[in-house]
Amino acid sequence: MSMSDPLADMLTRIRNGVMAEYESVDIPLSKIKVGVARVLKQEGYIRDYHIINDGVQGTLKIDLKYGPNNERVITGIRRVSKPGLRQYKKSSRIPKVMSGLGIGILTTSRGIITDREARRLNVGGELLCEVW
Repeated sequence: MSMSDPLADMLTRIRNGVMAEYESVDIPLSKIKVGVARVLKQEGYIRDYHIINDGVQGTLKIDLKYGPNNERVITGIRRVSKPGLRQYKKSSRIPKVMSGLGIGILTTSRGIITDREARRLNVGGELLCEVW
């Protein structure tokens, strides 16, 4: 069965994995998902990610991260721009997630970057998701 929103599926798998306290989650591979995983690792929301080539599509394995007392690092993650209603933002209109405590992930002409990086580079783009 084809999926209408693969990125929302990725975010749901991460959210469910964190809630169930899984060590890692497996996600079908795509370039945009690897970009989002790279940003999550840079910002410290996940431990690491691995690309597993199985000959067909491939799998993205994300190692989830927890605090010293097993508390969640990712307390919330949600899709902003959806296939039916895309959310494009100018650099001056990019919202701060939880007053700067969380991050927004955008796809821009400079690649997949955080909201802070987009404001610094003065570029806008599609606001994919928010993580806090």
